[in-house]
Amino acid sequence: ELFRERAADVADVKTGLLADLLGKQVVDLSSLPENSIVVVEELTPSMTADIDKENVAGIVTETGGRTSHSAIIARALEIPAVLSVADATKNIKSGEMVIVDGTLGKVINNPEDDVLEAYRAKAKSYAEEKAALEAYRGKETVTGDGEKVLLVANIGNPDDANVAAEHDAEGVGLFRSEFLFMDAKELPTEDEQFAAYQKVALRMKDEPVIIRTLDVGGDKEIPYLNLKKEENPFMGFRAVRYCPNNPEQYKVQLTALLRASAFGDVKIMLPLVTTLDEVRQAKALVEECKKDLDERGVAYNKDIEVGTMIETPAASLIADDLAEECDFFSIGTNDLIGYTMCADRGNDRVSYLYTVYQPAVLRSLKRIIESGREKGIMVGMCGEAAADPLLIPVLLSFGLNEFSVSAPSILRTRKIISEWTKEEADALTEKVMKLKTATEVKVMLQAAQK
Repeated sequence: ELFRERAADVADVKTGLLADLLGKQVVDLSSLPENSIVVVEELTPSMTADIDKENVAGIVTETGGRTSHSAIIARALEIPAVLSVADATKNIKSGEMVIVDGTLGKVINNPEDDVLEAYRAKAKSYAEEKAALEAYRGKETVTGDGEKVLLVANIGNPDDANVAAEHDAEGVGLFRSEFLFMDAKELPTEDEQFAAYQKVALRMKDEPVIIRTLDVGGDKEIPYLNLKKEENPFMGFRAVRYCPNNPEQYKVQLTALLRASAFGDVKIMLPLVTTLDEVRQAKALVEECKKDLDERGVAYNKDIEVGTMIETPAASLIADDLAEECDFFSIGTNDLIGYTMCADRGNDRVSYLYTVYQPAVLRSLKRIIESGREKGIMVGMCGEAAADPLLIPVLLSFGLNEFSVSAPSILRTRKIISEWTKEEADALTEKVMKLKTATEVKVMLQAAQK
């Protein structure tokens, strides 16, 4: 245990030595001066996990896209970020004044005084708009004609549940459990995982808490799992493919989730599903864990719901079959768009393809939601598109039950939902679904924005 605790110290020494030898400056992102702008080539999930929220005023990177994990975390932290800025680390010097416009995706270094003043006025206006949204705090999330929908938050660690509650979330639609594993030096024990899940369940009281099982692989590396390097890790041995092939390890997480279900409305969600067999295998392991807990005399919710994250074209195409096996769906648009359009969400050269307004993506969303509703199961969305003000009327028309967004987006999303009746949303969506290109779709949705 002592040597394990010292591992991080050895890594810091290594980083410091390499930096000296290469003539690089090492910056500790957990301790920065006030109003710092972080400019990096790439911001990894582990770096954003350590970032000093109080003192970071903005983030600029040379790689990544709007739905990369770093961008998602930056939004959750309410830090303006602009990604895929070519040669940012060369053109922006340490100590310079920089404006980061996260709304328009602009970065201005060494701005003129009039530009600086204009942006200070914009910041003030933004703060006033945010204050006006407080009128929606404590209110139910309903459409303009009174139809209730669920508005919940995406979180990455147990402490984020406090942030979700502070922003008036009606539950948790996505708890990304992999960050528990990424922040650890070895596989978290059953008790360690249980404590994390229980903390969220207790904080959210009787409100739903959907916890995604370990989604490892792709750009989320966990060294102690010793995953083999793959040529295309995003389509490789990851997520629900990895877990059932390591059943004893997976059962530790499932058992911890079951134990936590005794303290709140905890639900289990399976990531990256492409076949019905994957769901059945996972559910069989859940049943094994239930028997083990029965033998141990440990309480849990015997009717715990097990659902699927719909984020692959395969899952979309067999959504009707999956709906018979699952207790709920949650659409992960971030990956669904990428896989459907064969476009890497972090690659700015194909970013014109990576948009939820693509007719192929919209048709996929419609099919998924209708398949779930026909079987009587809850259908939610936990991708970034759930908070897209342009898309919200279309999702309401399709029949989406649950919107899971970053905590800071809760009140704004509630406001937009309240502005649309089902009749208005249906009329707009009927026109949108006849369009042939993403550009046409976006233009029509922009024109209809309230």
